Amino acid sequence: MNLQNNIKHLEDADRRHIWHPFTQMQEWEEGTPVVITEGRDSSIRDIYGKWYIDGVSSLWVNTFGHRKKEIDDAIKAQVDRISHSTMLGLSNEPAIRLAEKLVYLFDLSLSRVFYSDNGSTAVEVALKMAFQYWQLMGEKHKVSFLSLNNAYHGDTLGAVSVGGIDIFHKTFGPLLFKTYKAPSPYCYRCEDGRQYPDCGLFCIRRMEEILQRHHQDIAAVIIEPLVQAAGGMIISPAGYLRQVRELCTKYNVLLIADEVATGFGRTGKMFACEHEEVVPDIICLSKGITGGYLPLAATLATEEIYRAFLGEFKDLKTFFHGHSYTGNPLACAAALACLDIFDKEETLKNMAPKAALLENWLGEMESLPHVGNVRVKGLMAGVELVKDRQTKAPYAWEDKMGWKVALHAMDNGVFIRPLGNVIVIMPPLSISSENLQQMLKVIGDAIISATS
Repeated sequence: MNLQNNIKHLEDADRRHIWHPFTQMQEWEEGTPVVITEGRDSSIRDIYGKWYIDGVSSLWVNTFGHRKKEIDDAIKAQVDRISHSTMLGLSNEPAIRLAEKLVYLFDLSLSRVFYSDNGSTAVEVALKMAFQYWQLMGEKHKVSFLSLNNAYHGDTLGAVSVGGIDIFHKTFGPLLFKTYKAPSPYCYRCEDGRQYPDCGLFCIRRMEEILQRHHQDIAAVIIEPLVQAAGGMIISPAGYLRQVRELCTKYNVLLIADEVATGFGRTGKMFACEHEEVVPDIICLSKGITGGYLPLAATLATEEIYRAFLGEFKDLKTFFHGHSYTGNPLACAAALACLDIFDKEETLKNMAPKAALLENWLGEMESLPHVGNVRVKGLMAGVELVKDRQTKAPYAWEDKMGWKVALHAMDNGVFIRPLGNVIVIMPPLSISSENLQQMLKVIGDAIISATS
């Protein structure tokens, strides 16, 4: 089969057989799929040989670029030992070493690690863990959760139950368990019509009202610390996260921090909770944990929560939850290599000038006539496009404005994926300043072209 025939075969086979996530397949079948064959540093190459800057880190997972030698070598070395063995009745060296490193990142305040394989499963583990903890503590009525509007915690049913994005979640309403919802800290589109900072964080007061009335029924509050990523890169105002922690302590409910998107350096610190010196009771980690190489997730809990599950075999206090690939040695080896790179390359320190460059560019974008709001934390940013700046009226869904920007950017060598009218920017942490500047120039030109 020659090159052209091979390309056509792959494109046709994709349209015939693959059901892509979050994709309207009728439109996909009418287009030409972009088939990626290679990655290098912060770029990816398609089957025609065209290179694109990976502007969303391959859906927020790629930390140090593609084909990072240290991670490649760690995986290859582990393959030569063993690629997988169960953790039901066994353990393995990479999983042990990774757990030890993770708990020391939290100064042992979160001392127990439960492995799974993606963000949704990390959240499912956290929800079940929090629920069973209260059952074991004799608080049988604590069976619900409090989450935020605009929240996204994954696509499995428990994670969807604590989600709050109608376009993703409303269809599955009959399948979900009941939760309480607090306002999103979305200052640009405040649910109560107030203005920050004059509002005095009214969204926190609304959350406290719910906790006052229902804390006896609530097992945990679950939040994405600082950034509601899939909700549109919504950045919570300073002090919000700290006050959520204080409310959880005051009303005797657990705090679950979903750092699947924000963890491992994305916000400028290793974990977003560090910005306000918050220690959750449970934290969910995934995405960047292996540098974008292999599926892995970890749910960390306090020693107090862990010890509630201890008892005699006959007591049935066991946490009856697990996955086939729990603690997979290959994935844990990749994660260990990632943590070593953070130290060796001083990743967080070297991010600072790139974060400043991104912030300055966003300041320029904010003056454009159809940019309503820009938001950034570290190397996580969103540009919200609006039809009318004065009224904040959004573009209609069918206008596909975010997608028009993304397609223009792709034509010019940058891959991004919008969230509705929000242009998401989340490159690998290791992206060079030169590549970052080029990426931002292309995205800026795409915004101007699409909205003109």
